[in-house]
Amino acid sequence: MITKIAITDDHRMVLRGIESMLENIPEIKVVGTYNNAEETLNNISKDQPDVLLLDINLPDINGIDLSKKLLKKQADLKIIALTSHDDISFVKRMLKNGVHGYLLKNTDKLELLEAFKTVLLGEVYLQKDIHKRILNQAIKKKPDNRLKPNLTRREQEVLIAISEQLTTQEISEKLFISPKTVETHRMNIMSKLGAKNSVGIIKIAIEKELL
Repeated sequence: MITKIAITDDHRMVLRGIESMLENIPEIKVVGTYNNAEETLNNISKDQPDVLLLDINLPDINGIDLSKKLLKKQADLKIIALTSHDDISFVKRMLKNGVHGYLLKNTDKLELLEAFKTVLLGEVYLQKDIHKRILNQAIKKKPDNRLKPNLTRREQEVLIAISEQLTTQEISEKLFISPKTVETHRMNIMSKLGAKNSVGIIKIAIEKELL
């Protein structure tokens, strides 16, 4: 099965570099490259990519606003932000507004392919350094239960494990509980957060500062 990729970046060298990185991978096809938000909006419906690599610093529209517009046009599009900005507050804003992944421009081919695979499975992908910083921030932050869902200690542990992109079996082994118990905690977390899936869990948890 071929995964169709599009790339938006106002630097031609970046576009060419990513295209070159992906050109010899048989299961990947670059179907469009765009230099700005206008080109992206005008061509995304025609090119129908599965995943869009989106530079969030564009000359005409910022990444957050463009992501909203794109997802209104093509709800099943997976967007991965590709940027040099590693500010955690910006990462959280992007995720809250529908972006499915966040990569820095120093990423390599293996991580790029892992990100594609992850978002196509309906999960969120964060570059490892970004992910580690978000988790460290969550661990250091004092809980404020006034406006937050009241998660149990074990549910919080499962939530962090979900954010680490662990499978049910891996969470089971990490926390020394059965897979069935993991799924029970997952369902409880989804219920308390009002989420429908793992992507929703991560987005709402970040919004409510549980991560």
